[in-house]
This record gives sequence, C-alpha cells and structure tokens, in this order.
Amino acid sequence: MGALSLLLALAGCGPSGGTSGARPNTQAAASSSDPSTPSGVTAHGVGRVTGAPDVMTLTIGVQSTAAHAGDALSANAARANAVIATLKSHGVANADIQTSQLSLYPQYDNNGNTIRGYQVTNTVTAKLHDVTKAGGAIDAAVAAAGDAGRLQGVSFSFNDDSSLLVRARADAVAAAKTQAQQLADASGAKLGTLRSLSEDVTRSSPVPYAQAAGVADSAATPVPAGSQELTVAVTAIWNLA
Repeated sequence: MGALSLLLALAGCGPSGGTSGARPNTQAAASSSDPSTPSGVTAHGVGRVTGAPDVMTLTIGVQSTAAHAGDALSANAARANAVIATLKSHGVANADIQTSQLSLYPQYDNNGNTIRGYQVTNTVTAKLHDVTKAGGAIDAAVAAAGDAGRLQGVSFSFNDDSSLLVRARADAVAAAKTQAQQLADASGAKLGTLRSLSEDVTRSSPVPYAQAAGVADSAATPVPAGSQELTVAVTAIWNLA
C-alpha cells in the first residue's frame, strides 16, 4: 500500500461526556509524510469537569514603619506573630503557615537624599482546609494585624483532584478517538493501534478576593469558594491500516 496523504478538517463534536458533566471539544488531522513511516491520524480531544474547591490559600501582609530599622522590625514582628497565632487558633496547622516574603527598606525624604525612616513588610501565606470557616479566620487575622494589615488576596484549589482528572481524561480520550475514527472513515482507511498519547492539564483560577486593611465588621466576611474547572487536553496518534 502506498503512502496515504490526507488533510481533513471536520466540524463536529465528540461524545457528550456521559454523567461526568464534561464538555469535550476536539480538533483532528491525519498525516503521513515519510513513506517509511506507517500512515497515521492525529486527533486532539478536550475534556472539562468542574468541582467545588476545598482549600483556600490566604495571603496577609503586615507593614510597619519606624524611624530606626530595629524598631520597625520589632513592631512588625509583634504584629506578624499576632497574625500567625490567630490563624493557628482558627485551626490552621503549622505546616500550612509560611512567611512568603520579608523585606526592610529605607524611606527617603522628598528630595531623595535623607533617610527619614524604615519600612518592614512581612507577608504570611496560610492554607485553610475548611473553606466554610474562611471568613472568620480572615476577619480575625486582619484584626490581629490592625492598621498594619494588608489582605493581599485569597485563592482556591483542590486538596485532591485525582477523581476529577480521571473523568476529564476519559472524556478527552473518547472525544479524540471519535474524531480519529471519523477521519479514518472519511479517508476509506481503518483505524489501527494507538501510536502515542500525551496530555496537558489546566486548572482554572478564579479572580482572587481582596479586602482593604482594617478591622472587619462584626459579620464574618463572605468568601464563597464557587467552582473551578479542570481541563485535560490530549493529543493522540493512531496508525491507519
């Protein structure tokens, strides 16, 4: 059999994804460029699933200024320690609290020639594994920092997204195979064995929530986790017979 040369563009969708809630989308093309290489068809499949995040990452900055560097560091340490202690009292484990940034910079006068003080910033990052209690933890941490506090934002993620990946992968591969079969049928060839398969995983990142510095209101700050989408894109090559 001579080398098969084929270039097709097919509009159409892959399978609906069954009960997984995924929304597959595919593109595919068939190719054979080297007579010594078996003819093959390349297909691209996408599977998407959504889930409710169960981990919140909170970032709080503590900013202090003083005439002398040592005083600025001391004042900042007291506030930062208060924030850390408050987070621990709200169930955040030691392993989930980290100093992600610490800086000390001089502050100059308007002419930029004379140092008029020093500014210290200590940024604390914490992971909360109970998102239903996140609002209270945020309020308490910000209150502990006082006017030195800077709530820089929160983000959400999954503690374990393996079950979501299983569903998305299955839909992506099924969609790619459907498109490959369509290409083979259209060319009059038979879909053979799978030659190669690769994947790319994307996790959506909702817009972080942020709040200005200061003591929070008596009502807990609402921080709904919403949902996140996990996307698996696969590229598969099948032999053509």
